[in-house]
Amino acid sequence: MMKKISGGLALTLLAICSTSNLVFAQDSVAAPPISAGDTAWVLISAALVMLMTPGLAYFYGGMVQSKNVVSTLFKNFSAIAIVGVLWVVCGYSLAFAPSNGGIIGGLNWLFLNGVGQEAFSDYSATIPHLAFMIFQCMFAIITPALIIGAIVERVRFSAWLVFMAVWSLIVYSPVAHWVWGVGGWIRSMGSLDFAGGMVVHMTAGYSALVAAALVGHRKVAHSEVKPFSSGYVMLGTALLWFGWFGFNSGSALGANGLAAHAFVTTMAAASMAFLSWMLLDWFTKGTPSAIGACIGAVAGLVAITPAAGFVSISSSLVIGLIAGVLCNLAATLVKKKIPLDDSLDVFACHGVGGTLGTILTAIFASKAVNGAGADGLIFGSASLLISNLISAFAVIAYSMIMTFVILKVINIIIPLRAEASEEVTGLDTSIHNESIYNHASIGIEEPTYEAKPKKRELEELV
Repeated sequence: MMKKISGGLALTLLAICSTSNLVFAQDSVAAPPISAGDTAWVLISAALVMLMTPGLAYFYGGMVQSKNVVSTLFKNFSAIAIVGVLWVVCGYSLAFAPSNGGIIGGLNWLFLNGVGQEAFSDYSATIPHLAFMIFQCMFAIITPALIIGAIVERVRFSAWLVFMAVWSLIVYSPVAHWVWGVGGWIRSMGSLDFAGGMVVHMTAGYSALVAAALVGHRKVAHSEVKPFSSGYVMLGTALLWFGWFGFNSGSALGANGLAAHAFVTTMAAASMAFLSWMLLDWFTKGTPSAIGACIGAVAGLVAITPAAGFVSISSSLVIGLIAGVLCNLAATLVKKKIPLDDSLDVFACHGVGGTLGTILTAIFASKAVNGAGADGLIFGSASLLISNLISAFAVIAYSMIMTFVILKVINIIIPLRAEASEEVTGLDTSIHNESIYNHASIGIEEPTYEAKPKKRELEELV
């Protein structure tokens, strides 16, 4: 009898275990499948985009005076740590969590609670949710770092750290939600921004314009600044260009045909912008400029960013040509006609370039390239142009107003501007007690600076 009972219990337990395994198996089948190829490509793309921030540091560092190179590099590198932590804590949740009225994400994913290894169909149907999150993190990191180019050589390091942290939460995360978040009002309106023309470049470019106005001019005229190293600029351009393939083609969120298409349009537009900027300089100034051509390549990369996955390859060449010419003219206009010291042409490159890209996306977009997109103006539809223009104006206004408020409040607590003596000495020595080279080790007499010039001498210098 006991044998029968024990045998029955064994059969019952076996049946329960089998049923449980069947349930778990059914659950695993029902869950969205993870693609190894898509996951690998998105993670590689995230690493490529991360490399862009050090690339930006060298790009900017080569264009400043030698006494401010370390300061410029350090301000860019610090974005990786500051924004990287904030994105994990709450930035990602504010940008991509379930929407509150189309304006901002909630705090559902605070400290990445609920963001795991499984796929999340709203954003990452074939990759882990964490892979999508970290890919987006790299965009959030480089965006405030772009702004520093407008105010290098004169802004305090401490004020910059605070600004970068506050700006990333108050400007970047909300705009990212508007444009890319499920339920975001710009996304719901049907506007298109493939990889960040509005979210990254327009927010940074127009914020840089405000920052340059509030911080003021450097103590030395723009025309008198001798760039530290054309080689640094070219190295930075190479790293940016390389990383941009992850920036744009990674935004396809899969190892697929759309990623390949975005890769090619990115290359085509950047190459054309490089050539058009260089040739315009050659024609108007008499000499081709290596630094100018590098800035042109970046302008082309900026302009193609919102369009990379929506326009044809031939259209990407047109976009690169227009960006190289108009961004060059905008940089010249800002230097000569507008009383602002946008030190490294951030507004001309990212503000103007991002705006051009947003408009040109609405003109050249084709559903033949991407069925999830829309047809643009040249294919007979004006609706995308209207929605992209409305979106662009909203992003411009919000970015400029909030940047003005943030800088004004920070300036009350921490002065934005370095002291005149620190600026004259150079921020590398006066703030970081470091220099880009150890002059003694390479047989060059190290320049000597007075940390605090006397008042009369300071007045003469200033």
